[in-house]
Amino acid sequence: MGRMTATPATNRPKRVLLAAPRGYCAGVDRAVIAVEKALEQYGAPIYVRHEIVHNKYVVQTLERKGAIFVDQATEVPPGNIVMFSAHGVAPTVHEEARQGRLKTIDATCPLVTKVHKEAVRFANEDFDILLIGHEGHEEVIGTSGEAPDHIQLVDGPEDVAKVEVRDPSRVVWLSQTTLSVDETMETVDALKEKFPQLISPPSDDICYATQNRQTAIKELAGQAELVIVVGSKNSSNSIRMVEVAKQAGVPAAYLVDFASEIDEAWLEGVTSVGLSSGASVPDVLVQEVLEWLAERGYADVEIVKTADESLTFSLPKELRNKDLRAEAEKLAAAASVASVKE
Repeated sequence: MGRMTATPATNRPKRVLLAAPRGYCAGVDRAVIAVEKALEQYGAPIYVRHEIVHNKYVVQTLERKGAIFVDQATEVPPGNIVMFSAHGVAPTVHEEARQGRLKTIDATCPLVTKVHKEAVRFANEDFDILLIGHEGHEEVIGTSGEAPDHIQLVDGPEDVAKVEVRDPSRVVWLSQTTLSVDETMETVDALKEKFPQLISPPSDDICYATQNRQTAIKELAGQAELVIVVGSKNSSNSIRMVEVAKQAGVPAAYLVDFASEIDEAWLEGVTSVGLSSGASVPDVLVQEVLEWLAERGYADVEIVKTADESLTFSLPKELRNKDLRAEAEKLAAAASVASVKE
């Protein structure tokens, strides 16, 4: 029998391994639709505190429709409507909006709201809460604001050594929803070694969509020589997907906002390209990458499916209030009358 020889990479057919699921999760879909519905129902402008989701294309598209993104609710003129992003806000932000004579629409992802409620409950029971997450991320700031006296941030396993608690028998961990599952559990294991009585949250805090996209990326990484993740540089879950791909052994993995950011040099010697997108990415951007790759010979697309997603969330209840704009204007008028009397 003759000796078998491997087919040179250059002679193998080029293909794209396309992850499923990918892109929009239920919380992002809800938040983006909420802005669009508010603009349609109440007219422009609709102010949004911070980016509604961490995606450049989505933000620019909504801006063209009349959304105005601000850093703080205090920047919004009285008598307007302000929406809170999918990442959630601290109670102090709700109070700022009230003081500013604003009506609010809360588009916080229900899975983030769950973590907020867990933080409040454990704080009321006087637990020390160890919040695993990345310093400065909007979700972490919002969750920490629910119980600032009880929460301390743990930004990875290297932070565990400096963690101090009042009573090692009354400690619980919570987490940012968009983290790497593996990295989070590494941090939890280190915390449990230091605090053997550490309590876990009643249910997993890491979002189902984050977990599903990371599982799919691991699958792609085992079959591809290059992985491209479509997502913005400030998207935590997109960044984690690139990290997970590299940890799973793919030779190269990159994060891009648009197809135009792909460097053709990345494709040198590559026959299999893995492609996915973060949870805040509309699929139109993935389709543009597929077209870009097809023009360069990667026309064969194979779906790599690792999970089914069917979860949906109802829109924020405030959108059922047809008079929200009028109520906001009344608040401003009342404040103006009060200031004149003074």
